[in-house]
Amino acid sequence: MSLLSAQEQKSQIFKIALAVGIGTFFYFAGTMVFDESQSRLVGVLAFLVTLWTNEALHLGVISLLPIILFPALGILSTKATTINYSHPIIYLFLGGFLLAIAVEKSRLHLFISHKILSFFPATPRGMIFSLALTSALLSSILSNTTTTLLLITIAIFITENPKLKMRFALAIAYGASIGGILTPIGTPPNLILLGIMQEHNMELIPFFQWMWMVAPLVFFMLVSMSLLLSLGVKNEKIETKIEKEALNFEQKKVLYLMFGLIALLLVNAPIRPYWDGLGLSESGILLGFGLLLFVAPFNILDWADDSKKIPFAIMFLFGAGFSIAKAFSATHLADELASYLLSMTHMAPFFLILSVAVMITFTTEITSNTALISIMLPVIYSVAEQAGINTTLFMMIATVCASYAFMLPIATAPNAIAMSSGVVNVRDMIRYGIVLNIVGILYIVLIAKFFWSEIL
Repeated sequence: MSLLSAQEQKSQIFKIALAVGIGTFFYFAGTMVFDESQSRLVGVLAFLVTLWTNEALHLGVISLLPIILFPALGILSTKATTINYSHPIIYLFLGGFLLAIAVEKSRLHLFISHKILSFFPATPRGMIFSLALTSALLSSILSNTTTTLLLITIAIFITENPKLKMRFALAIAYGASIGGILTPIGTPPNLILLGIMQEHNMELIPFFQWMWMVAPLVFFMLVSMSLLLSLGVKNEKIETKIEKEALNFEQKKVLYLMFGLIALLLVNAPIRPYWDGLGLSESGILLGFGLLLFVAPFNILDWADDSKKIPFAIMFLFGAGFSIAKAFSATHLADELASYLLSMTHMAPFFLILSVAVMITFTTEITSNTALISIMLPVIYSVAEQAGINTTLFMMIATVCASYAFMLPIATAPNAIAMSSGVVNVRDMIRYGIVLNIVGILYIVLIAKFFWSEIL
């Protein structure tokens, strides 16, 4: 059992008091613009975002607070709040967590890593790109946090050169963030987008259409990031120390199960007008395959031991995100904010896309991307609806930009893990991160304008 020291308790009390103060300030500021229930929601959001940012309490504890605060302040009833913690998207991610645990338990990630690393030369640029690509591909189906934790030790093990260690660690962290946008299940904001689209009865973006749309952006970002991190280390010599491991029986079972999952997702995806798909719930598919890991002949997972590895705090965070989105609709705060933001709609589409991308990209550096996207998507939806512009396009831009968190260690878990390795400092992260932020904004503006706008 770990108890907080007196100094840590004082720090926690100060951080909570700071969050209360900020929440109170935003409540009173809100009363000058919004009605009473909307002002209370603004205050609660400021309070929660501050706690998520300063980490005064555990992520899971903060994420459960809406169940208490929303009914107590008359924002949402208890039933209307708690129902968001059983949203179908949460069970889709639960299935993904179970698959991630099986991959880690069977050490399949090491086999996959070796295979990808073996395709590239043992040069700084080759290793940076291979680590980034490995991280991106794994994080497209596993959580960004899990992927970074699994690979960061590999990155540090490759070389004893401190300059290269720093770049390899950043390649893992940045690759995980970039790869998370490749699939709908790769990162929480993607799932929140699908959940909000579902709430508004919008046509969901099919799994493989999402991948096809985002693949060019991921490719250009990975190449640009690898070239950026390779600057100044061209003449460094390294030799990889990753040893080859043959596939064992347990790894083969997990691999076959994942191939089966991919095949079913392919068949289930509609290809209109030629094929309507099977019509199965993707949440049900992923959860079903996750539960198969407990059943013969797989028997990879054991509930007594492996259920402890399920990050329930992240699932609660999803529930909090969906509760916030519901509260925005219930109090009509989204429509109220939309009326103030409508002034932006006179801008040319190119500059409107640029404005949304810049706003989300730099805001996500200082707050939870899940909390941010939960707050902004309902607003963007209302603005787009009232202005008669492409709602799905602008929500997609905001969602992807929420993963552009490259500058600060508090911005995202992969950045924090890279910092915790001891080979990266804040100055280096900011130096490379701000360049990637700007490059990422330019890429998504161009791709959204000339590619996504034609198919969404």
